[in-house]
Amino acid sequence: MKVYPFVLHINCKTFSFQNKVSRTATAKPSAQPVSTCSFDSLSPEELLVFDSLKDVIFWPETPSLKSDSSLNDTSDPRRSSFTILPRSGGGSWRVGDQLQVSIRIRDFHGRPKKSGGDVLLARLHNSTFHAGVAGHVVDHRNGSYSAFFSLLWEGQVVLVHPSEAVTVLQKLTEEQPDRIYFNSLFWSGSVSETTTCNVCLTGTQQNICDYSDLRTGEPWFCYKPHKLDCDARISHARGGFRQNLNGTERRFKYPEINIQTQIRKKLKTSHNRKTFKTRPSGYYYKGAWQALDGTRVHQFNSNAISQCLKGKAVLFYGDSTVRQWYEYLTNSLPDLKEFDLQTSKQSGPLMALDYVNKILVTFRSHGPPIRFASSSVSQLQYVANELDRVIGGSNTVVVIGVWSHFSTFPVEVYVRRLLNIRKAVARLLNRAPGTTVVVRTANPKEMTLYESLTNSDWFSLQRDKILREIFRGTKVQLVDAWEMILAHHLPHKLHPDSDILKNMVDVLLSFACPLADIQL
Repeated sequence: MKVYPFVLHINCKTFSFQNKVSRTATAKPSAQPVSTCSFDSLSPEELLVFDSLKDVIFWPETPSLKSDSSLNDTSDPRRSSFTILPRSGGGSWRVGDQLQVSIRIRDFHGRPKKSGGDVLLARLHNSTFHAGVAGHVVDHRNGSYSAFFSLLWEGQVVLVHPSEAVTVLQKLTEEQPDRIYFNSLFWSGSVSETTTCNVCLTGTQQNICDYSDLRTGEPWFCYKPHKLDCDARISHARGGFRQNLNGTERRFKYPEINIQTQIRKKLKTSHNRKTFKTRPSGYYYKGAWQALDGTRVHQFNSNAISQCLKGKAVLFYGDSTVRQWYEYLTNSLPDLKEFDLQTSKQSGPLMALDYVNKILVTFRSHGPPIRFASSSVSQLQYVANELDRVIGGSNTVVVIGVWSHFSTFPVEVYVRRLLNIRKAVARLLNRAPGTTVVVRTANPKEMTLYESLTNSDWFSLQRDKILREIFRGTKVQLVDAWEMILAHHLPHKLHPDSDILKNMVDVLLSFACPLADIQL
């Protein structure tokens, strides 16, 4: 079997377990002059889980930045290269063999890098058969990497960011966890004021209103208005992005030449082979996703979707990546009519009903932090609390997608949120074991300079690992959005193009309707 180049995306970000500041505000709307952060407010049970996750999201040490550091010392995709290693045992390649590729990163001087920390995303694809599969990358922490995946298809190699960019993001996460901030409008009679809100408010003597959720303990704070009480808060909205980088950090975070640049292939082969067994969650063939976990993925047209969902309620909770699935269903089913609930089209709640087939589809965003336009605070509900209101049963499908809006916050914030959701899922399945619960993973996306600082693939990768580990061993189904986007030939997008979107919804519906008696 002929071996072709493969697609390898490299993206570099960082993360830290530090920056813990005492939280002293009370768990009710009250005002007091405090500097409050929630990163050390995990319960003893949550701390045990958090400690167990450190190995899962461990990242190699990245180069420190000095005032005289030069971009020429960073990773140069044009001088970096990869080598396809010969088949283990010799002989010709066969379908199903594991391909190993050795990647060597060099700087702009052509010198081999001596540290790891780059984010490598690998895919192998074949345009003739519309086929593709994601690979697994191992960081050897010395500037070299290995990529492993089933030898099926062709591709190319791309460098997105140098490893030095990780150091910049580490500094941002440690020192500026509130760089994404939010606003709330307070209004009473003819008086209105807008103040800043966040998971963490620091370095101020201004009074603070504590809106932390009493049931889940999820923290949320706003600066108190000067003229109004805390209970006058009526809306939540994204505020903006504070970026405080020095000149050296800006140079290392914005090397345009390192964004989406192809790495060349060496013509020779190497015999320095290491064995590493890996198994993707699935692959594309003829444009359709084939799961490798035993799930038979059906291809659903509008008629089959109606048959599958007849008599069912599909309840979406989370961010815009699962709202996209809600919109897919409402656009695919002509008899599924949306009700105008006079709510935000971004955060919801949204509802659609097919009265004849008795299909109910709803969407509600997760609680803050969420970077949507203005929403009524009465409509911002935490997923765990919403799940506790679900009756459940064999006619109920619950879909959860929570990850994208947590990228800039210390990982403890995300761990707490997922643990609360996992407990609520367990309670739901205990009282209604026939309920289908599906969790959407994170996914790689397009990279702009803004995205690289706020929502980069490195941040997403860390949260993806956390999500998988927290829900491992539970009775939920995962739609592996990470591999489904990575393995496809289309560009990475936060909200994937229609071909990928259809495959994701097909996987979701295959979980909801696993029987083969649906007329496709």
